[in-house]
Amino acid sequence: MTATATAATREATATRAATASRAGTARPRTTPQSVVDVLCLVGCLALVLTPLLAVHGGTSALPAVAGGLVLGTAVAVASAAWRWSAVTTVAAVIAVYALAGGPLAAPTTLDGVLPTRATLTALVTGPAAAWKQVLTLQPPVGSTGSLLVAALLLALVGSATALALTLRVERRSAATTAALVPVVVMVVVIVLGTRNPTVPPVLTGTVLALVLLPWAAARSGAFRVRRVVASGLLLTVAGAAAVAGAPFVVGDTPRLVVRDEIVPPFDPRDYPSPLAAFRQFTKQEEDTTLFTVEGLPAGGRVRLATMDRYDGVVWNVAGDGSAEASGEFRRVGEDLEPSVRGDEAHVSFTVEGLRGVWLPTVGEARSIRVDDPDAAAGLRYNDATGGAVLTGGVHKGLRYTADVVVPRTPDDEEIGRAPAEPVPQPTVVGPPDAVKTTATDVARDAGSPVGIARALTRWLSEEGYFSHGNVEAGDFPSLSGHGADRITSLLAGDVMVGDGEQYAAALALLAREMGLPARVVLGFIPESAGQEGPVEVRGKDVQAWVEIAFAGEGWVPFDPTPPRTQTPQEDVEQKPTQPDPQVVQPPPAPPAVVNPPDEDTEQPNNDTDDDQGTGDPLWRRVAEVAGVVSIPLVLLAAPFVVVGALKARRRRRRRRAPDSVVRVAGGWDEVLDAARDLRRPAPPTATRLESAHALASSFADGDADHAATVRTAVRDLARSADHAVFGQGSPDDRTAAAYWTQVEAAVSAMRSGVGWRRRLRSRVSTASLRHRRRQRRDARRGRGPGGRRGTS
Repeated sequence: MTATATAATREATATRAATASRAGTARPRTTPQSVVDVLCLVGCLALVLTPLLAVHGGTSALPAVAGGLVLGTAVAVASAAWRWSAVTTVAAVIAVYALAGGPLAAPTTLDGVLPTRATLTALVTGPAAAWKQVLTLQPPVGSTGSLLVAALLLALVGSATALALTLRVERRSAATTAALVPVVVMVVVIVLGTRNPTVPPVLTGTVLALVLLPWAAARSGAFRVRRVVASGLLLTVAGAAAVAGAPFVVGDTPRLVVRDEIVPPFDPRDYPSPLAAFRQFTKQEEDTTLFTVEGLPAGGRVRLATMDRYDGVVWNVAGDGSAEASGEFRRVGEDLEPSVRGDEAHVSFTVEGLRGVWLPTVGEARSIRVDDPDAAAGLRYNDATGGAVLTGGVHKGLRYTADVVVPRTPDDEEIGRAPAEPVPQPTVVGPPDAVKTTATDVARDAGSPVGIARALTRWLSEEGYFSHGNVEAGDFPSLSGHGADRITSLLAGDVMVGDGEQYAAALALLAREMGLPARVVLGFIPESAGQEGPVEVRGKDVQAWVEIAFAGEGWVPFDPTPPRTQTPQEDVEQKPTQPDPQVVQPPPAPPAVVNPPDEDTEQPNNDTDDDQGTGDPLWRRVAEVAGVVSIPLVLLAAPFVVVGALKARRRRRRRRAPDSVVRVAGGWDEVLDAARDLRRPAPPTATRLESAHALASSFADGDADHAATVRTAVRDLARSADHAVFGQGSPDDRTAAAYWTQVEAAVSAMRSGVGWRRRLRSRVSTASLRHRRRQRRDARRGRGPGGRRGTS
């Protein structure tokens, strides 16, 4: 009775298992399987969430991301262990967010734990507002307010959803959808991310494919090694094709960033050149207090605008993203990451008579805080140049503070022979001809990049004269502006005279002509910088200087403007002197015959090289494109080439065996392998004659004459092979060669009896190779058929 009940129980269990298998459900996950699920999914989520650290800056988002992953995993595991309903699981996630969201994502708690009113407000509004805030701020966005709520929700909800699907859902097809959660989270992170994510997108996609696809196959019960190898091969080919072909498709197109479309960057081209207002500061606002600054270090420079684009008329700000060194004016959070090292300072500004959109700054900012909330919404900062603007304009009474890093200025000995920093800048348009001749003449003896910069600076400041052109105040006449005509008159005129506007513009052009990256800075250098209390900055404190970038040193300032006391004298135009007594001069000697040099050794003519280097020949470009395109084709064809090579080697070894009997037996094996690759194999344990009958039957479904040809050929080959193997003596080499000729004819007849697709597939089929490998393995284990030499 007991035995009968036990048998019935086993039968019922087997029936339920079979029913579950047919329904696509699986047995409950074991602990090791669950651990693998957690590691795969949480690891992929951690990888795709890593770029958010750079978005927020430093490690400020690490507690939110790591805490969200841990808490989401805990909720999902508890839900699976205690069989919570979906409603209970969602409620648990909301409770965890409410309790842990303050310490992890809203750092306004008391002692880091107790929530404040601001904390609760951030947690309530964060799920709806955090996404917009992150998208409308320039990275690093910081961690103030509810900015970290987006990262916390992605980690918490993503991990809880993925693990709940795979640990709680019994249907296999539904459980494998957990692999889509990291992909969805990755898409959201890309939307919130930057142009240059910390983890390359190629690496992220490759890891997800290599981890999630095999995991999903194993979770659904469809895991096969052969499929994994085939999928891996296809992914490798596709990845190689994408990496090789992407540059030809996208070219130099920058990566699309959603925040650029939501809040377009500030475009300085909509505003006049700040340098063009130089004379306004010196004449109309000379004694006007523009702003006050407190905390300015001794010798500190106040930057108003940085200009690196010259169009033949003015130097202007190029911070529109068109050149890497120009940067962009972007909306930023409270925390910034300066790219220089130096002395830190806390500077406070109060605007008085200054007007316009340009905001005075010092060094590079760690943070900028504007007291007026309405004005703060228009703050844009350019971390490449250290410049800032308020899109709504500055106004009297505006107050703001900045934590800054003031870089130390290295001397020429420290810079040494450091090369110029290879930074891309906008191309100079319409430079005056006088710039080229002056630059090469002045800096011809300089032996280093800093020597060139110093020689140009010293020449301008020592050979030039200073004048604002205020004739009413007694200044020497000096035109304003810094267009091509004004720079030509400065460098090639009778008197080199001007002020900071002309000399800074000229030095930047001369430096760029000599291959040095240079930019013009308009700012203020107050004489009372470094004193206690507020320092009044007036229009007369305006100054323009040039910054040149050197490798390892960054941007170094150069002041080409002559001292204010170096003014033109009344006798600049030479007066006639007393003539010497007239003396009869001998006639001049006839000019010597000048023979032109055979080669232009002073200045080589590079026209030929330029003409040859203006573009690659068409055949070379075609060859390069063909070479790149052929890479994925070669990778795709490589497995088939390998299979064909293995079969060719096997056929050659059989045909060239030292023993003629082995050669004949190998010919019969070649026939059997060809039939196996054509998917019409002979029985593995059949004799040669039995195999011949089986092959004749398998190829009898086609044309009658063709079937007769195959039948006759394989039977003759089987009899000849048996005679060679079991008969007396051994066949001679001529008989073995004739036998192989019959083998080739028989194989050709078998292939012509099937369709072209099957013929093509048989060429690259591995069925015969795998069959022979199994035979050798079985033979080593003692399970193979034996007893007759050369039997199949």
